[in-house]
Amino acid sequence: MVHMNLAPIVRAALPTDAVAIHSLYLQLVDDDNVNVTASEIQAFDERGNGRLFVCESGGGHIIATALVCVFCDVMYGSQPFAVVYNVVVNDKCRGRGVGRILMQEVEQFCLSRNCSKMMLLSSVLRADAHRFFERVGFLSDVKRGFVKYRRQFSQRALQRALE
Repeated sequence: MVHMNLAPIVRAALPTDAVAIHSLYLQLVDDDNVNVTASEIQAFDERGNGRLFVCESGGGHIIATALVCVFCDVMYGSQPFAVVYNVVVNDKCRGRGVGRILMQEVEQFCLSRNCSKMMLLSSVLRADAHRFFERVGFLSDVKRGFVKYRRQFSQRALQRALE
């Protein structure tokens, strides 16, 4: 049961949040390979190049998550920029402002890291998510995203990686 009577709280994910984040990711993708572990959350936090956020309901249940990675852009003298990924709001909590609260914290984090921009990718099939991202200020008409999955890498590149 998700309680929304108190304002949601956004915080950095803890290793103990792994099961809840895993469940949210399964709402995003139907993939048996999803594997969120406490040790991977800990390792990501220790690398220090981003933040895995969670949003808790007033009842302490994790109802949303977003992953932010910060990179340095050598084109502009190491000016940082952020990539936001795996943004998920529990399907029972959508339309209640949870995503907006989460994305405000993501934006504040990016400002604190002096990021020049935030970018994100979203499946072409997620029209509701696209409208949400536009409502919180992301532009969909200035850049075009491309993805190449490992299964599409060239055989030559895969062979060289194994050498």
